[in-house]
Amino acid sequence: MKIEYVNGDNVVSLMPRRLDMHFPAVKTVEAYWEGLRNGRPVPARSEIDPRGMQPALEFAFILERVAPGVARFRLSGMHLTDLMGMEVRGMPLTAMFVPESRAKLSEALEAVFETPQVSVVTLKAERGIGRGEMEAQLLLCPLKSDLGDVNRVLGCLQSKGDIGRQPRRFEVVSIQSRPLLGNPMDQTFQTTTKGTPVPAGFAEAKKAYEDSRSALSPQEGATQQPPRPPSSRKPFLRLIKSDD
Repeated sequence: MKIEYVNGDNVVSLMPRRLDMHFPAVKTVEAYWEGLRNGRPVPARSEIDPRGMQPALEFAFILERVAPGVARFRLSGMHLTDLMGMEVRGMPLTAMFVPESRAKLSEALEAVFETPQVSVVTLKAERGIGRGEMEAQLLLCPLKSDLGDVNRVLGCLQSKGDIGRQPRRFEVVSIQSRPLLGNPMDQTFQTTTKGTPVPAGFAEAKKAYEDSRSALSPQEGATQQPPRPPSSRKPFLRLIKSDD
């Protein structure tokens, strides 16, 4: 069922709010991860403290990337064990999904590591004898290892409905993703030899400025060069329009 709120010409879907109420553990884990992030693109795995997300621990897990699009459970809450009817540690995340949805999940998982980004996946369980209707939500948040590469995930999987006969596997209904480097405040920075932070893509211009400033600085025993006369050209801005 699709729920919408109509305000004049604007139509606003109420589905995200409905999902938030159904899956509070997902919001708890995401809020905890955002608190660790504290303005940085990605927090570190070593910063995770289970006490910070105590109400959601049975739904939470940590993944380790083992190959492109493949990650296995390192730690997992009891809810995932209940869904599968077995211990999931060491298993790939895709084992909890029907074959038709595994490629889509692997693609989303790889994007979490590579972009990096946060993904929220809406799920529904496959049905059959002893397996009734069930919906679920999956959260995937990237983490850095001790070496600084993004190869861990803090996640959460919460379902709504009777588990019934195990194992319960899921189909991907939709994926919502939020890249973490789109906000200028969240950009990673290179640094000059003097440690000055430089946004990626502008390092060459900044370095040229520092090099020229060093070249103009008087050296001991060297003759200082006279300053260059100001250029007669006026600065200008050029607007380039692209129809691509």
